[in-house]
Amino acid sequence: MTAESSMGARLRRAIRSFAAGAALATLGLAAAGEVSAADRVKIEWWNAAGGRLAEITNKLIADFNASQDKYQVVGIGKGNYEETMAAMVAAYRVRQQPVLIQAAERGFLTMYNSGAIIPVPDLMEKEGYKIDWNDFVAPVAGFYLVDGKPVAMPFNSSTPIFWYNADHFKAAGFDKPGETWQELDKQLRAIKEKGVSKCQMALANDFYWSLIENYAAIQDQPYGTKANGFGGLDTEFIFNKSPLVVGQVTRLKTWLDAGILQIAGQGLSPDQLFTSGTCSTYVASTAAHAAVESGAKFNWSATFLPHEEGIEPKNSTIGGGALWVLKGKSDEEYAGAAAFLNFLASPKTQVWWSKQTGYVPVTNAAYEQAKSEGYFKDHPTREIAILQLTRGTPTDNSRGFRFGNHNQSMALLVEEIQGVWTGQKTPQEALDEAAVRGNQILRQYEQLHAAK
Repeated sequence: MTAESSMGARLRRAIRSFAAGAALATLGLAAAGEVSAADRVKIEWWNAAGGRLAEITNKLIADFNASQDKYQVVGIGKGNYEETMAAMVAAYRVRQQPVLIQAAERGFLTMYNSGAIIPVPDLMEKEGYKIDWNDFVAPVAGFYLVDGKPVAMPFNSSTPIFWYNADHFKAAGFDKPGETWQELDKQLRAIKEKGVSKCQMALANDFYWSLIENYAAIQDQPYGTKANGFGGLDTEFIFNKSPLVVGQVTRLKTWLDAGILQIAGQGLSPDQLFTSGTCSTYVASTAAHAAVESGAKFNWSATFLPHEEGIEPKNSTIGGGALWVLKGKSDEEYAGAAAFLNFLASPKTQVWWSKQTGYVPVTNAAYEQAKSEGYFKDHPTREIAILQLTRGTPTDNSRGFRFGNHNQSMALLVEEIQGVWTGQKTPQEALDEAAVRGNQILRQYEQLHAAK
């Protein structure tokens, strides 16, 4: 072997040795990475997301987990809001609660007075995150405010808007729905008389929220005393004393009897009645954008909720949920929860979430960013909710609803109004009984929590 070939052999051996070492190093790094992932602090978040929203929520979690290497948020679906709340209560009793839970806005007092929560601003301040709470959209953050700061992190906030089949309105000779209930009544009757559609409005499953509670807010009608519960636990329901609210239920009953309004039957949902082209209109959350955009095969649009003639409409109120931090977890878990909440509050995340879901961006910074990108110019119906929420200055009647055990009183209201649909009760009788039964629930809640 020549000196040259010997040198070449040594060089080749050196290269092979280096490559083997590099491969081992790579394997070592991979193994270390796996250990690192396994050693991340787990942050359990119980949520109420389902269907398409669950997919988007899981993507949100994955994006956070990929953005850093210390924490691993684990999202666990627990059913709807009521089921998620019930699961949390049961788990808390045996100290198996998650770090974070998503709760509906009408569960505010239940969460706040539970003794089980850590106010989000307290956690964020302790962990060194500076959140500008004043930048949160006022009607959204305002609902969760205590002493000037929201005790929960607004998350999937929505409000109902008016969806319509533009083809149906055009066929009946209308450019768009009228701004008042009186104009809309004439239009829906014309659409029916001309045989344009089989039904003119699908009744939403959450009509108590979209067509009664928000109706009262927009018309500036008192739903309960003490600023709809914001002024104290000794509030009382008085929606039955508003001629306009009684008139709204009467209007809906009249439409139902005339075949204008349709209740979804077994195996159908109200959004399917609309997206299939069966019904011409539908009042539903702005979060219905995903379903309408994917399901409707006709020219559709949306606009503000109608108001009564001669009334300057107020803002609508929020629905959806917020994220609450529960007591009894480790410092490491709270540090991770704070990091995740800070991630959610960023304009970048808020804009992405809003675009994906149809929920409103909860901060002004996020709203302005989406606006500057021209998003609302290209998607005008996506801006309706936030414009409607921020319309004018909220009053005691339009700020929102803060009632104890609100889910129970809401269920009673729905039960009583079912009697109107079947002709067993007049609207006034049903609302009177709903108020009486609802006030009993309020007194029970007050007695339980007044001394705390």
